[in-house]
Amino acid sequence: MRSEPKMPSGLKRHSGPKLQGVRRQELGQSFQDGGAHYERVRPGYPQESADWLIPAGARDAADVGAGTGKFTALLAARGLHVVAVDPSADMLEQLRRTLPDVTAVEGTAERTGLEPERFDLVTVAQAWHWCDPQLASAEIARILRPHGVLGLIWNQLDTAVPWVHRLSRIMHAGDVHKPHFRPPLGPEFTGLESHLTRWEDAVTTEDIQELAKSRSYYLAASPATRAKVSANLDWYLHEHLGHAPGDLLQLPYLTQTWRSFKTV
Repeated sequence: MRSEPKMPSGLKRHSGPKLQGVRRQELGQSFQDGGAHYERVRPGYPQESADWLIPAGARDAADVGAGTGKFTALLAARGLHVVAVDPSADMLEQLRRTLPDVTAVEGTAERTGLEPERFDLVTVAQAWHWCDPQLASAEIARILRPHGVLGLIWNQLDTAVPWVHRLSRIMHAGDVHKPHFRPPLGPEFTGLESHLTRWEDAVTTEDIQELAKSRSYYLAASPATRAKVSANLDWYLHEHLGHAPGDLLQLPYLTQTWRSFKTV
């Protein structure tokens, strides 16, 4: 059996950032700018995720941590009146351009600034790991109507595919969850349920390299670390896997969708 080529220096296994306290805040700040790049390179979400999540008869939804509106768009397309909340003015600027009919306000999951008991559904897509789950649960319960739904959504690379597993290590994709993962919630919510969607995103090798640049690890890294990540990706995609620049790949994803119900 032929041995694999030696990996370039600086390429190590990494379990992702420990998102607690000051470190969570530091990494979260990395998304304050760069909304245009995020909108261009990050994948959207499968229609199936929104179809499963939205409760029958829902009229009003808040998408918290909305970013540039990747999941917001699915809610708006289904006729819901949507308010998008995000702490980044730059991200919300992109959202307003693509979704001009959506109300967009600055705020956080812990302090949305929205009216109490206004919404049937509150979603948090690709952002719950940046939140304090106890404070965010209390705030979201405050703005939900009785028996309203909290939806948590994550896109993650399908690391059951061997080449994608190694890619996730190189990219430092710290949001890949372990099989037993359950999102932490406060006592305001009950009846946690989950749904899994497998899908593929058609991307070029350049797209993957740009995707790595949109992740918190890269954004918060030093210039030397960024250069190592880029060099390792270039080696892995073009030398080790043998793809030519511009080749189209089907990048496998999993979308984990969770829903829980307000207890009051």
